[in-house]
Amino acid sequence: MKVCIDIQSAIAQRAGVGRYTRTLVEHLSRQRSPQDALSLFYFDFRRRGGAPACLGATERAIHLIPGRVVQRAWKSLEWPPFNWFAGKADVYHFPNFILPPLTRGKSVVTIHDVAFLRYPETIEERNLRYLTRLMRKTVERADRIITVSEFTAREIQQLLGVPKEKCAAIPSGLDDAFVPARDEACRRFREQHHLPRPYLLTVGTLEPRKNIPFLVYLFESLDSDIDLVIAGMKGWKTEPILHRIETSIRRNRIHYLDYVADEDLPALYTGAEAFLFPSLYEGFGFPPLEAMRCRTPVISSCTSSLPEVLGDAAILAEPYDVEAWLEAISKVLGDSAFRTTLKAAGEARAAQFTWSETARRTWDVYRSLA
Repeated sequence: MKVCIDIQSAIAQRAGVGRYTRTLVEHLSRQRSPQDALSLFYFDFRRRGGAPACLGATERAIHLIPGRVVQRAWKSLEWPPFNWFAGKADVYHFPNFILPPLTRGKSVVTIHDVAFLRYPETIEERNLRYLTRLMRKTVERADRIITVSEFTAREIQQLLGVPKEKCAAIPSGLDDAFVPARDEACRRFREQHHLPRPYLLTVGTLEPRKNIPFLVYLFESLDSDIDLVIAGMKGWKTEPILHRIETSIRRNRIHYLDYVADEDLPALYTGAEAFLFPSLYEGFGFPPLEAMRCRTPVISSCTSSLPEVLGDAAILAEPYDVEAWLEAISKVLGDSAFRTTLKAAGEARAAQFTWSETARRTWDVYRSLA
């Protein structure tokens, strides 16, 4: 069996779907059986490179044609077929929501969430138009749909009419690098970024559905000398979020770090007194699990996939319930025995999510189609 994976998102994105794709293909290559072949495809007109290093996988990059030109043709003309560029395969996997035109082979697409349907006001207008127009065609044409949670599987069944038997809910894994950092690593990170000790932390792309203005209001209402650290690359509609941070009455105690490299995240997580995640909607939710793996207590919203993913190893609250959040923060900061219990529960919960299991179940999907 030959499997071809579209890794364009792993070339273009540092977080989110890009990280998912990169890590998944690395583990898929490790589990490849001798009778299976793995091919990675992407457009690289500017010859930037950066494909994941995958043992035994072949790489096919198109350098002569800009990927954006082809993608526009796919959107408007539904032509030319993807396999013209990527070559022959038994199964083609598209990890970034949308299935391009395909004239041969079986198709698998990963849908990470359908926030564009539940919360269209939180999605960039260009992406909203793109997803709204192409998603229904994608779910109709795909032979199998992978979702990263049971929640997202139920969402696409309810909102897009996808048959249950077409869905395979396969949770993402956590990178082995997410372990509690040593004290020295935490100290160096704090000094490098001029951070105080102690601090509360949130991590995630700055965009409307992450609910950062609520977090700032919550922090302003907190009767504590602790600081707040916000880490995450700028997404869309960032200006109102940054303005809310800049005009906060506690601005001198709020630290915005922008994007933090993966290798530095364990030190950032480990150094926090608590991790706060008031997101309105998540298909999976990497950051709270990463914090748990680093033995940092987690307080999260109780929306979308988060109760499924975090279980009873985090404190869950409604995303706009100020009193519930303040009570949870006070309990974590003030009750050392409870804090210790929550740390242990979080670490155990996060250990259940491994990329080796994600890759094994993904190979099972491929083999069911070949």
